[in-house]
Amino acid sequence: MKIHTIERIEFAGDTMVLHVDGRRVEIELPAVSARLAGATARERQDFEVSPSGYGIHWPALDEDLSVDGLLDIRHAPKPRLVEHVAEDPPLATQSG
Repeated sequence: MKIHTIERIEFAGDTMVLHVDGRRVEIELPAVSARLAGATARERQDFEVSPSGYGIHWPALDEDLSVDGLLDIRHAPKPRLVEHVAEDPPLATQSG
């Protein structure tokens, strides 16, 4: 299942320009990745997009960023199943 379609990624100074899902989004690198902010132009250009479009990986930098995170997309947490354990009833006390 394709989550995002990344058309192009460009860099201008400390800004990454992400062309994704028909939109153009500018992202300040220091705000999202110290590794990318300090990387050379060659290191920045050496990236791989996951087949689903979920994330971007820079092998030389060992850096991974999710596209949802870059687009500030928040997902509601999935409901967790909670197991209810029946408690033993309190012991009756004898008064006497």
